Amino acid sequence: MLELIPPVEIMNPLLDFTGLPRFGEIRPEHVASAIEQLLAECRSLISRLLQDKELPTWDNFVVPMEDAHERLSRAWGPVGHLNAVMNSSELREAYNATLPVITQYYAELGQNLALYEKFKALRNGPEFGTLNAARKKIIENELRDFRLGGAELADDSKARYLEIQERQSELSSRFSDNLLDATNDFTLLVENRHELSGLPEDVLEAAHEAAVEKSKAGWLFTLKAPSYMPVMQFADNRNLREKMYRAYATRASEFGKPEWDNSALMDEIVELRGEEARLLGFASYGELSLAAKMAETPGQVVEFVRELARRSRPFAEKDLAELRDFSGIELGLNELHSWDFAYASEKLREQRYAFSEQEVKEYFPEDAVLSGLFKLVGTLYGLKIEEAKAPVWHESVRFFDIREADGKLVGQFYLDLYARNSKRGGAWMDDVITRRRLESGIQTPVAYMNCNFSAPVGGKPALFTHDEVITLFHEFGHGLHHLLTEVEDLGVSGINGVEWDAVELPSQFMENYCWEWEVLSGMTRHVSTSKPLPRALFDKMLAAKNFQSGLHSLRQIEFALFDMLMHSAFKPGGGKTILQLLDEVRAEVAVLIPPEYNRFPHSFSHIFAGGYGAGYYSYKWAEVLSADAYSLFEEHGVLNPAVGAKFRSEILAVGGSRDAMQSFVAFRGREPAIDALLRHNGLIEHA
Repeated sequence: MLELIPPVEIMNPLLDFTGLPRFGEIRPEHVASAIEQLLAECRSLISRLLQDKELPTWDNFVVPMEDAHERLSRAWGPVGHLNAVMNSSELREAYNATLPVITQYYAELGQNLALYEKFKALRNGPEFGTLNAARKKIIENELRDFRLGGAELADDSKARYLEIQERQSELSSRFSDNLLDATNDFTLLVENRHELSGLPEDVLEAAHEAAVEKSKAGWLFTLKAPSYMPVMQFADNRNLREKMYRAYATRASEFGKPEWDNSALMDEIVELRGEEARLLGFASYGELSLAAKMAETPGQVVEFVRELARRSRPFAEKDLAELRDFSGIELGLNELHSWDFAYASEKLREQRYAFSEQEVKEYFPEDAVLSGLFKLVGTLYGLKIEEAKAPVWHESVRFFDIREADGKLVGQFYLDLYARNSKRGGAWMDDVITRRRLESGIQTPVAYMNCNFSAPVGGKPALFTHDEVITLFHEFGHGLHHLLTEVEDLGVSGINGVEWDAVELPSQFMENYCWEWEVLSGMTRHVSTSKPLPRALFDKMLAAKNFQSGLHSLRQIEFALFDMLMHSAFKPGGGKTILQLLDEVRAEVAVLIPPEYNRFPHSFSHIFAGGYGAGYYSYKWAEVLSADAYSLFEEHGVLNPAVGAKFRSEILAVGGSRDAMQSFVAFRGREPAIDALLRHNGLIEHA
């Protein structure tokens, strides 16, 4: 007779590190128990390592810590990811309850003087000279991070530093939650079809489906990008545009529900960052932020941004004058308001270049775009991308393998393309698993790639605007940076250890291919006729590529200057508010001033909740790097596999194992120059 074996208790899925996250099984109640167990294991390990009297070596000291901390990040990573893409009140509660515990652990770790001394002993010991460049870089980065983490502070200062870290993480999480809730809260139902003239059919179809889902008759609009942006760009109804604009521009501010107002949070975040910097001996948070970046001082960044502003402003003034003239003569808009800008710009573009963005969108169904993107990666880097199976968090999410030409697995990624209420706005890449060498062999890297595009409606495939295609290529560039690394040590593998102001290089580099006929012609198919994008329409798109580039450039410069000045030359409560600082920046660099009620900072997640505090200039700095890197392809052929192989080996493969400037010089043969960026953006006067 067979003996019945009692069933083994089902393991907490967050504690299973044998493969990909088990998304279908993760529940809010799993979070606290998994993290508590892993933190206890980490603390026990640190205690044992500190008691060890042997001289620290890579194998007896660094590797055990890497193993333990990787388990912790692989358990916490899916929790943070789900909180961003499948947000619910239960998950949010579990995430926010556990976040302070995680924050406290890492802050304590960074302040551990005994651990710092161990790393110093390793750095000064006999083994250091025999280590490879990646491992040396990891140790040097650790020593820097201990200094920046407060390891050398007095005990009372350490206690305050810990409090600051915990409070900052809590405030940033609340900032994101408030913005998501305020965005989701607004809906606008339009019952009269005549009020929606100008809106494309697919947008109307999506709005009608949204109304039906809410058991309402008519068309329902939201502040999610796929709903909001087309209204601003195409709706003839000026009152509708103004209503939507006002709702969007005042999200998470004093104009909405008090519990979602980010005003006080922003002040406190900036104040705490300043206090943290002063504790560590820096004059400002801007200085502290740059300690681990390519740029050296806040002054250098401000000078760089202001120089870009100086070069861009004449073009922006010309753009705005043209738009005002056109709006007055052709549209009867004698005064151009913020809610008219996208609409008037689209009409001017249509008149000048004889095409509309909606017309272009018809040529970019999702399957054709993905096929073209994957073909490009194959051409440049000799890789194959194939759909595969994995547990996912939503039925629309897809999963892919990246393989070498010989079939060897290089990496894997999830693709989550569509907007939904449970998902935060924007587009981003994040790591799931990072490449490293284990006793069993090489660990395959895995990435998340997330966007907020319109889902398919009415049985048709999802259609992307050309801007959305650019966004997809951008995030894929980040993904390739993570997935194509050849580094075998966790701390500098993929995007780990890469200076923040260089991390946008591979992503912005990929955007260039969205303007190449050789690439674009093979990734289009008209949704009705199945015909590819006509060359004549592409030529019009190319002619319009730098349409209003002066205005667009100044907008990014405004954000970058505001961010750096707020973190280096501003004191909350010092007689000037954050909004007044932004007004001053706009008076200096902007040519288009929004209405007084605009509360842009209240939704500026990048700097208040996304890691870009005193680092938003990175986008412009990395544009310089990416444009200059791409110019080498322009010189030798934009699809040249030899140049692609060099970009892969010198930029993507090395991760953070050496300084970003060294990697750039190794690829380009010299330091970066600003000229290629200005040329790409049409910001150079032609003789």
